[in-house]
Amino acid sequence: MIDDARPANRLIHEKSPYLLAHAHQPVDWYPWGDEAFERARTLDRPVFLSIGYATCHWCHVMARESFEDPGVARLLNDAFVCIKVDREERPDVDQLYMTVCHLLTGSGGWPLTVFMTPDRRPFFAGTYFPKESRLGTTGLLELLPRIAAMWTEKRGALEEAAAEIVASLSMTAAEPPAGEVGREVLQAGFEGLALQFDSLHGGFGHAPKFPTPHHLLFLLRYWRRTGEPHALEMVERTLEAIRRGGVYDQVGYGLHRYSTDARWLVPHFEKMLYDQALFVLACAEAFQATGKATYRRTAEETLIYLLGELRSDDGAFYSAQDADSEGEEGKFYLWTKEELDRLLPSGEREVFYRVFRVRAGGNFTDPAQPERRGLNVLYRVTTVEEAAAGLGRTPREVAVLLEAARERLLAARCRRVRPAVDDKVLTSWNGLAIAALAAAGRAFGHPPYIEAAEAALDFVLLRLRTPENRLLHRYRDGDAAIAGMAEDYAYLAWGLLEVYAATFDPGRLATAKALVDRMLSDFRDREHGGFFSAAAGATGLVVRQKETFDGAYPSANSAAYLVLVRLARLLGDPVYEERAAEVARLYTAPLATSPTIATLFLSGLEMVAGESQEVVVVGTPGAEDTEGMLAALLGTYLPTTTVLFVPAGREGDAVRRLAPFTAGMAMVDGKATAYVCAGRTCGRPVTDVPALMETLRAGPPK
Repeated sequence: MIDDARPANRLIHEKSPYLLAHAHQPVDWYPWGDEAFERARTLDRPVFLSIGYATCHWCHVMARESFEDPGVARLLNDAFVCIKVDREERPDVDQLYMTVCHLLTGSGGWPLTVFMTPDRRPFFAGTYFPKESRLGTTGLLELLPRIAAMWTEKRGALEEAAAEIVASLSMTAAEPPAGEVGREVLQAGFEGLALQFDSLHGGFGHAPKFPTPHHLLFLLRYWRRTGEPHALEMVERTLEAIRRGGVYDQVGYGLHRYSTDARWLVPHFEKMLYDQALFVLACAEAFQATGKATYRRTAEETLIYLLGELRSDDGAFYSAQDADSEGEEGKFYLWTKEELDRLLPSGEREVFYRVFRVRAGGNFTDPAQPERRGLNVLYRVTTVEEAAAGLGRTPREVAVLLEAARERLLAARCRRVRPAVDDKVLTSWNGLAIAALAAAGRAFGHPPYIEAAEAALDFVLLRLRTPENRLLHRYRDGDAAIAGMAEDYAYLAWGLLEVYAATFDPGRLATAKALVDRMLSDFRDREHGGFFSAAAGATGLVVRQKETFDGAYPSANSAAYLVLVRLARLLGDPVYEERAAEVARLYTAPLATSPTIATLFLSGLEMVAGESQEVVVVGTPGAEDTEGMLAALLGTYLPTTTVLFVPAGREGDAVRRLAPFTAGMAMVDGKATAYVCAGRTCGRPVTDVPALMETLRAGPPK
């Protein structure tokens, strides 16, 4: 526990829960900024940079064993200037120095530990360091004096290493694009995912296994265009395995960050806003593509968690929920068999143990605390139908008993000490949540989800947008701060386009256009294409980077590409298509080497190199024929089709100003009328809904 009676360091004036958690440590922490680096120059000391986030388990471990320790603090304070960064507040800082860590060590993660010169040039990086050396890992008590001595005695070698690292970073950032990206990249992406696919357990790769829903979004589009059955099989196997596994919270819903094993059974327990949002997007599209109720149910359960646990009173969404409570990872989520025996009546218990894996000795092992025994993660080992057959009951009876047991356990769990919530509001991640809610509301015909999306959107636009239409990145405790980054603009524009697709409010489309225009003005690399992560002069970093790799969530450039392509089609504006093509050229070389590194980009490419159609509907708002035509379009899985609604008469002037190509489109015979366009050519107007839908399902002419 942090002792608030202890003297505070400079972090006490910050808003980030992560930084505030370090505000009473004996380390003389500075926040990222000029003051810290000026202090380092004045004292002629190297900088010790530590990057983490509030729900990071190993960040907690390193804080408890090292940064709370007076001996470690003394070494840090005597020889270094120490800076703490919340990677969620400053993804630009984190991205740069994580790249350094990968260059130097071949891997990365959090906590991220970096040593650098007072002019911000890194010369050494790693992740978690224990307090004392063990198992081949150098401890801080040994590492800190060694680096301090090198700074005094071998400064030249450290300066040379820093210069080489910065040169390497600069070379990568200025790398010229290499030609065009073609349709063959889409097939290579599918084949790459097929090679990585775990046919036994679902998902991609081996342990640890991340959900990466953006892979599934691409595979659904690939399947829709090609009819390739294995693409859909990979999506379904993965979603079903996640839903059964311990990585999915079987009691309170929501998705944990990743599975520590290949079978999705034992999670790393933190819950991130972006994971919930992207997972809902994948489930909603899978439901539309297949019509299977299980995907809708999974999305709705995840939204129960999102709206119940991560939503603020103002309608915006918090960043994450911690993995730890009472100093132990997963304590809130784990169960002993004795506890379950006591809580569940015999009828519910019989069904529950048939469906879920529970062992007297436990099925969970904490790698950091192997002495913790007898604890169980809940995951499904059989289906309701299989359990019903084995128990001689109907599936309905089993489902009712399971739900009663779940509610009983949820009530018991709510009496426990809850994991902390990181209650800062990030513009970028809220953009993803807005997109997910709007898409789910559209796919399921459920207006409350769309209303929740609009409430969050209105909050962000009110609190995190300046009069100059620039975004701020973080809001907490009444304070909006930190210059917005490319991901803020790209993700929020994505959310706006999803809200427009659900409401056809031209104001949302106009705002999306304005944000994209600002992103082009402030972040575009006019020489080499694509978008820098941070605006010019906004960060004080030694190199402005461009992020292309889709990690746990998609990169700013992948999202920007998708948004630019959609906006180009909605507005009929070739300038956005040209800017999208500039982004695409960034990916030519990386995708040639690793075709699965940017699957959200591939989703956007499906609209360009694959196939797409644009539909303009002209009709009387609220009229039965108009609502019927729009409902048919919204209820069908058409992931590469954009729909623009133009109200008949003067009401449509706002849309026509945004999309001048619609000026000559009108209702035919007083009926709601659709114009289907493909390849910059529009077909004859259509008033018959079945004929319209058949045309769209068939796709554009080959």
